[in-house]
Amino acid sequence: MTAPDEFDDRTFASAKEDLERWERAPETPQTLSPAYRLAFDDRDLLLRDELRGVRLQLEMTKPELVLGERQIHSTVVIFGGSRIPEPGVTPKDVSAAVAKRLVAKAKHYDEARKFARLASTEAMKQYGHEFVVVSGGGPGIMEAANRGAHDVGAPSIGLNIVLPHEQGPNAYITPELCFQFHYFAIRKMHFLMRARALAFFPGGFGTLDELFEVLCLIQTGKIDPVPVLLFGKAFWDRLIDFNVLVEEGTISPEDLELLTFVETAEDGWAEIVRAYRDR
Repeated sequence: MTAPDEFDDRTFASAKEDLERWERAPETPQTLSPAYRLAFDDRDLLLRDELRGVRLQLEMTKPELVLGERQIHSTVVIFGGSRIPEPGVTPKDVSAAVAKRLVAKAKHYDEARKFARLASTEAMKQYGHEFVVVSGGGPGIMEAANRGAHDVGAPSIGLNIVLPHEQGPNAYITPELCFQFHYFAIRKMHFLMRARALAFFPGGFGTLDELFEVLCLIQTGKIDPVPVLLFGKAFWDRLIDFNVLVEEGTISPEDLELLTFVETAEDGWAEIVRAYRDR
């Protein structure tokens, strides 16, 4: 007789089992009809506008399951421009003046790679599956982030998104942790759900979008305060005068304390250590 703890805890057949049974069905006008498809295996159904809520839930759930199975509890998220090249590489299809400016920013690629390498090394020594590096999964600063983790044999996550002219994921993401999104909103949630620190390098609209959303969420208490590091003060000062918002009364002076400017990987990691030393 089977011992109680050896019983299968499922009462119903699994979805996989029923799908296999369905695939063995004889071909008839009825079984070939789209109406006969199992709903969870019906691509045409899942792509309908009316199923948007289901697709949102799937995008939320899939990475959550995978990261949970890998026991990844916390992350360091690195944002930055996809057009910033690796040192020694000159961008193509831009004017000479723009190429010169982008090449000058290649130092940020190096610093992002160092920061990810340092964070990953320290995280593996002290936290195991804590403080895992995350990027948007593409080229530029995102590639540098995953590359830094790869340099020291640490896992790293890539949260890609389908875009009209975007290439595939960079080669340094841990393959089992490389995700693809359709919805920006769900992708942003996954950036933040496990984040214990957020590092922003020079970038474009996407980087700015993510920065201001994070600041808004912390300011309004929607997420707990975490270190928000801005690398390259000269770039950020030229781009945004945060003091204007204080002077105009649209934010409080203490809101500026949500930001920390840093220049080097060592400075950035020191800020994270300081923030969590007493926790």
